[in-house]
Amino acid sequence: MTDELNLGPGMGLEGTLLERMGIVVREATPERVVATMPVQGNTQPYGLLHGGASCVLAESLGSIGSALHAATYGKVAVGVDINATHHRAVRDSGGTTVTGVATPIYLGRTTTSYEVIVTDDRDKRVCTARITCQLIQAPPGS
Repeated sequence: MTDELNLGPGMGLEGTLLERMGIVVREATPERVVATMPVQGNTQPYGLLHGGASCVLAESLGSIGSALHAATYGKVAVGVDINATHHRAVRDSGGTTVTGVATPIYLGRTTTSYEVIVTDDRDKRVCTARITCQLIQAPPGS
């Protein structure tokens, strides 16, 4: 489904960390970005969803929303801050996924901030994150 979405200039996902982690973008606009990620393959040694995987999901969604917003100004977005609170553990029980939903807190000309809520298959909150991106002029050739 990601192939059908227009994620903005330079936002191909082939060969990226998103592809490696199995993240599938389901919806992408500056106002809302939604994606799923499998728990399997994204765990720590105890078999639980790795907190860093939740951060990768959150940063990816906030960055996609920021990039779509930045494109309206002829700019690109780069992450400058992320923080996350992990509320509950998720264990893979055969096909378990988590879903991330990013919504803007602030959409400006030079910065953006998104709240990202990650939930499990039972719609229980797993993680709450906030990402801030700086909007900069696109580097030559991008």
